[in-house]
Amino acid sequence: MLQPMFDPDLLAPDAIRKLSRREYDKLVELGVFEDERIELLRGMLVTMSPQGGPHATISSWFMQKFSVMLGMGFDVRGHCPYAATDDSEPEPDISVSRRIANLLEHPTSPLLLIEIADSSVRKDRKLKGPIYAEAGAPEYWLVVIAGDELCIEVHTNPTPSGYRNVEILRDGDTLRPIKLAVEIPVTDIPWER
Repeated sequence: MLQPMFDPDLLAPDAIRKLSRREYDKLVELGVFEDERIELLRGMLVTMSPQGGPHATISSWFMQKFSVMLGMGFDVRGHCPYAATDDSEPEPDISVSRRIANLLEHPTSPLLLIEIADSSVRKDRKLKGPIYAEAGAPEYWLVVIAGDELCIEVHTNPTPSGYRNVEILRDGDTLRPIKLAVEIPVTDIPWER
């Protein structure tokens, strides 16, 4: 949950010193955050929620599904950094990019990003989604497994201020990523109905 620890206005005229993605990567390289599950969002270090069983199962399922369907021409990553902007390096649950030979850096041009959300719906929708759009990721799926929602928000047409199009898909619908020649029936997703 994103709750401010304090009101930044109380610091005026001083400001909060945010980290750049390069600074963050250097700290990671030095092992500063070795035992922490964090990601850099808008220059701030944000802890990631632990994954419950349904979240882990669905993430793993998408990883396997895309790996098999797309083959070795694509890089399918799970819970790995994505070099989004100068101040953000989120770790989407799934990212799909074209495979680039000998690429040892974090991807910068994903074709599809996926977040599985139970307790993180608000963060994934209001913070990570706009970061993905600003970075120009052509498609972002928010797989909502919280409560009775059980749906997939398909975000497309990125702009610097967010995605223009959001379509809600449920059982009976079919996922058709705009940059990938695959189809996935929503009913195939292993979530509890």
